[in-house]
Amino acid sequence: MLRKIFYIISFVAFIFSFSQQSQAQTYRIKGTVYDSSRIFPLEAVSVLSSSGRGTVTNADGHYEIEAEEKDSIWFSYLNKSTIKYPVLKILNPFEFDISIQINVPVLREVKVRPRNYRQDSIQNRLDYARVFNYQKPKLKPTLTGLGVGFDLDEIINMFRFRRNRSMASFKARLEQDERDKFVDHRFSKALVRRLTLLDSAALDSFMRIFRPSYLFTKLSSDYDFQEYIKICSDRFRVGLSPEPVLKQEDD
Repeated sequence: MLRKIFYIISFVAFIFSFSQQSQAQTYRIKGTVYDSSRIFPLEAVSVLSSSGRGTVTNADGHYEIEAEEKDSIWFSYLNKSTIKYPVLKILNPFEFDISIQINVPVLREVKVRPRNYRQDSIQNRLDYARVFNYQKPKLKPTLTGLGVGFDLDEIINMFRFRRNRSMASFKARLEQDERDKFVDHRFSKALVRRLTLLDSAALDSFMRIFRPSYLFTKLSSDYDFQEYIKICSDRFRVGLSPEPVLKQEDD
């Protein structure tokens, strides 16, 4: 009996080890590399991962690289390398911008391309579908030829505590970043400037102090949203803070 238990434990341990190796997930990390001023993008910067993948930045300093969840990535330019960044600790994997301590002495052309929020959001959902769809592992009965059983992969995943914590944390960061980008998209400087006639430092201060919550931004109509900005503009001009009813908090 003890020998049978030993064989079962050994088999589960083997399956667990094999599953960890075979289920290595790749993530797409992308962003822009700048010089030390964070103004000029750098071309031909090497972007490397600990799993052996690599790429270089283009003329706009942009890069995209695939890396596994246990990987780290780093950047190298003119024989100068950055520190290594663990993939699961990168707060914004689809806009991971960094600067390298290099000065660009000559002013270079900077190309500005308009961004499409909806296309970016859809692409991020595709790139990180496995993370967005992540659910905490649990026992799920399945029908087999021998009757009712349980999914062995789910049993194994239940004991992958570090991986589960990392995946849950990664998913939370991606979802929060998505919410922040939605607020940025709707509460844009162009709209606020048009409605308030504020500019420069005053505009920046207004947008920081009266930034609406994600829930209010999502649920309000265009009329209510613009009315909110106008009311807040009146309060800002006389030095008042947001009213509690206007500064709605997310659940």
